[in-house]
Amino acid sequence: MNWKNLFDEKETQETIERINNLTPETKSLWGKMSVAQMLAHCNVAYEIVYTNKHPKPNAFARLLVKIFVKSIVVGNKPYKKNSPTSPIFKMTTEKDFEIEKKRLIDHLIKTKDLGPNHFNGLENPAFGKLSHEQWNTLFSKHLEHHLTQFGV
Repeated sequence: MNWKNLFDEKETQETIERINNLTPETKSLWGKMSVAQMLAHCNVAYEIVYTNKHPKPNAFARLLVKIFVKSIVVGNKPYKKNSPTSPIFKMTTEKDFEIEKKRLIDHLIKTKDLGPNHFNGLENPAFGKLSHEQWNTLFSKHLEHHLTQFGV
């Protein structure tokens, strides 16, 4: 499957328009998260790149993730509904819809503005160095999964 190129202005804007179609009342088609929790969940992928908010996995955990998870996350196949997620992505408390929505849009714009060269060879704490194509797949596939989950 071809994922949106989130380094491209037009495709980033199309994704932002989908996010802007969400409301605090938007219900999911599957899963347990509220729309605000989903936005916060999607922000974690960017927090891993732009902050030190989340603990980095130890060497053994990194090895397991590289072997069993990396190809799922950066591979071309879409995620299955109700797929398991890493503990750092689990949202157990309610989130503020407007804050999380703005944060996600800001992350998309920052990523697009930094461009593919910034991401080419950038280290992911769990998966190691990724190409810009792999980073794009990681971001784009995850957003596609969850925006579809919420019907936008």
